Amino acid sequence: MSREIAPADLHCGAPPEGTGVGARRIAAPREDLIKGFWRENPVLVQLLGLCPTLAVTNSVANSVVMGIATFFVLVGSSLLVSVSRRFIPNEVRIASYILIIATFVSVAEMALQALVPDIYKALGAFVALIVVNCIILGRQEAFAGKSPVGRSVLDAIGMGIGFIIMMLIMGSVREVLGSGTFLGVSLFGPRFEPWVIMVLPPGGFFTLAFVLLTVAWLKRRKALRARAVEPGGIAAVERAA
Repeated sequence: MSREIAPADLHCGAPPEGTGVGARRIAAPREDLIKGFWRENPVLVQLLGLCPTLAVTNSVANSVVMGIATFFVLVGSSLLVSVSRRFIPNEVRIASYILIIATFVSVAEMALQALVPDIYKALGAFVALIVVNCIILGRQEAFAGKSPVGRSVLDAIGMGIGFIIMMLIMGSVREVLGSGTFLGVSLFGPRFEPWVIMVLPPGGFFTLAFVLLTVAWLKRRKALRARAVEPGGIAAVERAA
């Protein structure tokens, strides 16, 4: 006997996942955390935050520092937005979200300037531009502004880690191929001829395109395997044997 879905069972924050009855089921807190790693990765799947992803990933150090700064702002903003969501009028919610985000960006900017001044100079204006990063504002509007504090923080942590992973992949590929180093340590010796274009802006587009192509190939391969184990798929395989 199927159980009637109570209003309390409905997920109140994340966008619908899947179709049919499954779209109305409540998502476990664990799903709020891990969905950002792969299934709803903000860069790989949602194609958000591409400006810093392309602009500052010419080295691993820059990529990691930008990823950590964005993670800090995302988690702090989601926490504060979720706590204060009942006190923010709907008409001024976007302006309030931007004000909260700008506060955490200012804290991150001052911390980077004090702790890693060289990398802060290399990142330039992109630290301040975290204020308009669509990943952060998007999570406040789609999740933190409608969800309890715990789930909002888990969602922000998952999305932040997913963003750091993507930044690390981009930075690693571009620094290794473009400079022959990893975190400044030489990998291939003096005979290696660096692919300079990889640390230039076109290298960001090439790397992102290659990563997205690889992800699309993996998803297609997974879909074909899932279709092969369906009842019809097994029968077809048996008939073919």
